[in-house]
Amino acid sequence: MPRKYEEELKFIEKVDDYCFRIKKDFQPNMQVEGEFFANKKLQHLMFEELKNHCKFGGVGGFLPAVKQIANVAALPGIVKRSIALPDVHSGYGFAIGNMAAFDMSNPEAVISPGGVGFDINCGVRLLRTNLFEKDVQPVKEQLTQTLFDHIPVGVGSKGMIPMNARDLEEALEMGMDWSLREGYIWAEDKEHCEEYGRMLQADPTKVSSRAKKRGLPQLGTLGAGNHYAEIQVVDEIYNRQAAKKMGIDEKGQVCVMIHCGSRGLGHQVATDALVEMERAMKRDSIEVNDRQLACARISSEEGQNYLKAMAAAANYAWVNRSSMTFLCRQAFAKLFNSTPDDLDMHMIYDVSHNIAKIEQHMVDGKPKTLMMHRKGSTRAFPPNHPLIPVDYQLTGQPVLIGGTMGTCSYVLTGTEKGMQRTFGTTCHGAGRAFSRAKSRRNLDYLTVLENLRQKGISIRVASPKLVMEEAPESYKNVTDVVDTCHGAGISNKCIKLRPVAVIKG
Repeated sequence: MPRKYEEELKFIEKVDDYCFRIKKDFQPNMQVEGEFFANKKLQHLMFEELKNHCKFGGVGGFLPAVKQIANVAALPGIVKRSIALPDVHSGYGFAIGNMAAFDMSNPEAVISPGGVGFDINCGVRLLRTNLFEKDVQPVKEQLTQTLFDHIPVGVGSKGMIPMNARDLEEALEMGMDWSLREGYIWAEDKEHCEEYGRMLQADPTKVSSRAKKRGLPQLGTLGAGNHYAEIQVVDEIYNRQAAKKMGIDEKGQVCVMIHCGSRGLGHQVATDALVEMERAMKRDSIEVNDRQLACARISSEEGQNYLKAMAAAANYAWVNRSSMTFLCRQAFAKLFNSTPDDLDMHMIYDVSHNIAKIEQHMVDGKPKTLMMHRKGSTRAFPPNHPLIPVDYQLTGQPVLIGGTMGTCSYVLTGTEKGMQRTFGTTCHGAGRAFSRAKSRRNLDYLTVLENLRQKGISIRVASPKLVMEEAPESYKNVTDVVDTCHGAGISNKCIKLRPVAVIKG
């Protein structure tokens, strides 16, 4: 018998102004508690979603995010807590914006594709330039069109980077080392990328031929959905010292943000793994609260196969973003009759927000090797951490938070408090407030385009339908999300970026 909303609330307690705890009995078999971060505005959305779920007797649609957070807390081998960031919303298996850590020394601990997502290593990359808004404004429409011409976008788009089957095998294994060898990136780009742009456990033989067939023509393409390339200008600088380390000196400076992932290849890797894991669950008698949380023991053949295939898909995503970096640099160089080097088009950083990785963390005062699942959440390591570049040792890792179409984006930095509270994890973006279907029903694409024009934002989009799905009204306010992370101390605000041009699928 489903509980009433008032009964559900008894299991959720407020910890402080930004954090709520989900008690162990909220869902069956919870191993640990759940936790989510939200300010006053964002918590209203969370509780409203739960209220509607109770109102309809728990039937139909995705489970509300709080239920999904609690179901993840019931997975074997989870440690500390199932944690959700302020941009959390319902997803497949794990909520998007949910992270969880699993103890590698526990033979029962699992890995779940639902904790990574279908778009493996979807992530954000930020390039700086030495241009200012006054340089871009007179040629903004031409620049937007040049970028749109250079970067293939939309569902089924095909790449401009020449690639055969052998190249794909090498790219899946080598990641950004392949891009460097082929001349598509600069050597320092690798230094400014999570995992240095290559997951060493990648094994292309664990990626199905169908996944490779989907991925081969799509390399160097933006795709559709919430993916974009944006020309942005620095709107605010909150931490001048950290910004200077990133090459950001003053307001009005022009940057380029690229948000995309592993395209059809990553989707197919996840789909293939889910089929394998359902079989593994039956064999090993693994029980979960939600079928979408299909998983396998990390040490099992299925667990290891997924880890190796996922790493290959992650490498593909880094090569994909690197290929678009090359195309983007070419577009700017062509329009400004210069070279990317003279335009100072250096990469500030590249972060992943859909990935599983092995990391070392302290749990109850002891060092542990953990399998980190970050789905719609971003790694945010603090100053002096050995895994961040030398340039950022004193400031903490840059964390790139992409806004929605026409809204601002942010650069944050990792903190020691975040390391202790969330295993060095923070938000990834705005997070949906409405489903795609609801957005299409409620919004008119001409109105959305007009609103963008009134804000002085140029836009090129392959599909008008996507304009409604990705309109700012469909998402939570990214500033609320970032302010919550900053207020909770799990990451610090550094730079605010405002879009002047958007390219979408």
